[in-house]
Order: sequence, then C-alpha cells, then structure tokens
Amino acid sequence: MSKAAELAALIGSQTALSNRNMIINGAMQVAQRATSKTNVGPNGTGEGYTVLDRFQISLSGDQVSTFSQSTDAPSGFSNSAKIEVTTADTSLAATQFWHLRYGFEGQDLQSLAKGTSDAKAFTISFYVKSNKTGVYTVGLFDTDNDRQNALSYTINSANTWERKSLTFNPDTTGAFTNDNNLSLRLNFALLGGADLKSGTFFNGTWGGDVDANAVHPNQVNLADTVGNEWYITGVQMEFGEQATPFEHRSFGDELRRCQRYYQKSYNYSVAPGTNTQDGATYTVTQATASYPSAGHTHFKVEMRAAPTITSYDYGGTSGKMNAGGSAVTPVIQDPAQRGFGNYVSNTSVGVNSSVSIHYEANAEL
Repeated sequence: MSKAAELAALIGSQTALSNRNMIINGAMQVAQRATSKTNVGPNGTGEGYTVLDRFQISLSGDQVSTFSQSTDAPSGFSNSAKIEVTTADTSLAATQFWHLRYGFEGQDLQSLAKGTSDAKAFTISFYVKSNKTGVYTVGLFDTDNDRQNALSYTINSANTWERKSLTFNPDTTGAFTNDNNLSLRLNFALLGGADLKSGTFFNGTWGGDVDANAVHPNQVNLADTVGNEWYITGVQMEFGEQATPFEHRSFGDELRRCQRYYQKSYNYSVAPGTNTQDGATYTVTQATASYPSAGHTHFKVEMRAAPTITSYDYGGTSGKMNAGGSAVTPVIQDPAQRGFGNYVSNTSVGVNSSVSIHYEANAEL
C-alpha cells in the first residue's frame, strides 16, 4: 500500500470513530440548571430535568433522594451523576418505578434502520458505582411503536467503579419516525415494583409494551436504606456488538449540543432565578404607546423545537422582566427555534425606557 493510501485509510478510520456516541453529555460535564436537587415522587419537587443536561429523573413512590453532579469519577473522567437516598422506601407499590432516563429524537436514530430487514444491533456502555451490589436493569422504550426491550447488569463490588456493556439485538419491527420528536427512551432502573417484574423479562428481545416484562426479577431496591448511593458516567450508545472506548468531547461541544434542548440567559455557573443583571438580554427601548418596551431575543443555538419560555427580572422573580427600572410582567410573543419576542402591556412604562429580560428556554423531549 502506498503512503497516500495508508494516510487515506488512517483518516477514514478516525472519521468512522468520531461522532459514534449517540448520547449527549454522557460524561456528565454539563449542568446548566443546578448542580444538586432533591427528588420527591410521585410528580413531586425535583422530578424531570433538574441537574445534568439531557438526563432526567422519573419516579413514583415515597423515596426521597438527592440528584447531583459529582466529582467522584473513574480515571479519565471529571464528573458523574450521583443519586443518594435521603428518605428510604422499603415497601414498594406494585407499579412503583425510579429511573434515570435519556430521550432521543427520531431523526437521530435513522441509521439504526429499526423496523427494516437491515436493522442494526447497538451497544450501550457506561461506568457505574454503588454501595449496593446486585442486579440492575437498563430498559428501552420505543415511543413511536409502543415496543420495549431491556437487559440487566450486575454491580459486583461495592463502592468500586465498574464498566458495563450491553448489546441490544436489531428490531425489524417498527421504524422510528424521522422527525425531531421523542422516539426512544433509555431508562436506568433503580428499583421496580412487583407488577414490573411479574412477567417474562425481555432480556434483549424486543416486544410489545408489556410493563410486566420491563424489569429484571432480581432488580435491587436502591431506596431501601438511607445513604444508598448510585453513580454513573461515560454513557455511550453506538452501532455494533462491541463497546469501544468512550468518545470524549470538549465541554464547549457538549454545551452547544445541550443548548439545543435547554438554554438560559444567565452565565453558565449561575442558577436561573438568581439576583443578578449579568447575562440579561437587552432588547430595545420603547418605541410606541401601542407596544411599549417591545423587543426580541435571539438564542445562542437553534433549539430542537419552539421552547417554553420562563422569564425573570434582575431580582430573580419568575414571570417578570425589567423595563424603565421596574419589574413588570412581560408578554412572551411567538417563541420559535431561534428566539422569541416580548413586550410589556403596560403604558405606565415611560417612553424610551431600557428593556431587559432573563430567561430559560426549554425544548426538552
């Protein structure tokens, strides 16, 4: 082989290895909203997207925990996601669940060829650590076609980082919709009630939406003791039946990918609702009495879909903005993927008043 051919082959192999991880923020670097949050279920304070970008808590039951970005991580990583039990639950309801989960857009999964004769296998790998050894479940839920799959892994040694790798078989039934909506959920189960493990565990075989098959029968109950901890990082999903080394991306790259789903006007390390002017978007001065203090805010990156906007004034009060030196209620107008308009329906705001707004824009799956 000539030197030129060898160089071309090398470049080709490197290109094939880059961008192979379908997970955004798998190294748990980005936490725009906060670095810690208390989780209470069901549908209580702290459920949903609260700490680490692209990863959300979903739960039911009486357990209470703290979800945080931790600096406890395996060699080569700086951060992990940490869940620590602060109120135990030893008597699980039959349908009780607790997941750390991740959502995928359908258009990002088309290369899996799911629902066709060319469907591909894929592998999910991650580093995990817990004081509670035993069997845990990783589940998949195809929201387009109401299909599920799941595999189990075992934490063998307490308080020790272990790398796990799970390969899911191709699914020739049910194609993912080619759009920007949710098509697939990835669930890391931390417990499971009796109704979720009373059937025949999927164990790598795709099937219909049967919750009784979703959780391994020996799934541990992480919530059974106050102080139980579970950590995860280095989450990767890629083609094929073999896990490759984790694909590290720069913090800046991961942040921009995360901002497609969530972004804020505040500086990165400042929580929304903080009393500060730093980062506030100055739009335009008042032009007419009809639309006093009107303006437009452009996003840092184009978002997945038209987001939900939460505004703040300098003092951190939700649902407000600043105009003419006062905190007033804005009208959020036409939020779209690239920005939103706002105006103050308040003619008491003086002509040529300065206008500014803090915001959160949420387009999560």
